[in-house]
Amino acid sequence: MTLQALWSLFLAHPAQWVNGLALFFAGAGAWLLLATRVREHRAIAQLAAASRMGEQGCAEDEPTLRLNRFFYRFGYLCLAVALAVSWISTRL
Repeated sequence: MTLQALWSLFLAHPAQWVNGLALFFAGAGAWLLLATRVREHRAIAQLAAASRMGEQGCAEDEPTLRLNRFFYRFGYLCLAVALAVSWISTRL
């Protein structure tokens, strides 16, 4: 499709396009939160397995904890942006 045809589709149905953008942000944020949660659970399981084997397992280091906090904040920010964009799309 040409750019002009895409622009005419946007002008014909702007609320649907903006709502699609909100859906994209919601999907990205949800995926990021889920992936971070899975990574945390795997690290905890690995520490538990190491302690059962008698090995010395250290707790998660500070950079990993900061990275997880950043991913959680960014994921929730994406969900908040999706909510805001969805509200904006209802006014178009």
